[in-house]
Amino acid sequence: MAQSSYLALQSRGCHNVNLATPTHFVPQIVEALCLAAERGLEVPLVYNCGGYEAVETLRLLEGIIDIYMPDIKYSNDAHARRYSGVKDYWECVQPAVKEMHRQAGDLKCNRYGLAARGLLIRHLVLPNQLAGSEQVLRFIAEEISRDSYVNIMEQYRPAFKAPQMPLLARRITSQEYEEVLRYAQALGLHRGFDATS
Repeated sequence: MAQSSYLALQSRGCHNVNLATPTHFVPQIVEALCLAAERGLEVPLVYNCGGYEAVETLRLLEGIIDIYMPDIKYSNDAHARRYSGVKDYWECVQPAVKEMHRQAGDLKCNRYGLAARGLLIRHLVLPNQLAGSEQVLRFIAEEISRDSYVNIMEQYRPAFKAPQMPLLARRITSQEYEEVLRYAQALGLHRGFDATS
């Protein structure tokens, strides 16, 4: 049973239980986590998702999830639909991330420097500004918190059908990445990335 798996991870010294892409199993996860907590599960629980979440679902997790780790992939619904086949992504991700922050707050680490509770946002920079990074970062700084931990990622690689799409057919340049870092810093964001490189 799942609760046994969670407890086994804890007994092996894992720092957390990372629930990757868990949305479609939320009812089962909640039930298993409640049982595991009764049997001594204490490590932080991480909800690792793509950000495309219903607020109603997230509210079921209040008081259960310690760390929310969503992506914010796009700030443009047309790009989300074209490149990821997702409808109304930007409309959906904003209230979802706000709810995550309401529940967990800014990321806090324990005395060993390990994440203990809070929100950790990932954002992958895409070539030709397709992710809408500036609007994503402005949303985080102005509507979430300037103390948000934001992992601004540069590892985009064109794969699958991306080479057939001219605007996605290349990796990002160092200039594109550095511009996003500088913009984040100018907004007052300061955690999770190094803007001095």
